[in-house]
Amino acid sequence: MKKTMGIVLLAIVAMTAARAGEIHQWRDASGQLHFGDRPPSDARATVVKVKTNVYTSPSIEVLSKAVQPSRQVVMYSAAWCGYCKKARNYFNSHGVAFSEYDIETSDKGQRDYERLGAHGVPIILVGEQRLNGFSQAAFESIHKPR
Repeated sequence: MKKTMGIVLLAIVAMTAARAGEIHQWRDASGQLHFGDRPPSDARATVVKVKTNVYTSPSIEVLSKAVQPSRQVVMYSAAWCGYCKKARNYFNSHGVAFSEYDIETSDKGQRDYERLGAHGVPIILVGEQRLNGFSQAAFESIHKPR
């Protein structure tokens, strides 16, 4: 129960980190872990580094022709990825032919993902365009039916 409360408290503190400025962590005399926006006067505290992982929107990049010369749609994905599933469902329901490579189970997928310097999935390539993430509007802006 204490562990669950600690996790909940940490999540709440992390969500308010932008407003609080700094998050301090310390243990009291009984060893209980505490978090707060101000350090305590009676204990030594350390500042917690919080990195917010927020998905805003897909970005589009232009690739050199040497990287992806065709108009073929290629998606680098992962089985657990919800946006990959949305992209796959969109492609299938709209008759978009595509090749898919799982970056965790496919050697080609792993090699290409590293070569592209990617940091998330899905990565969708259409000709000289690269879509990092997926939204229907962003995909439709780079993939126009012939």
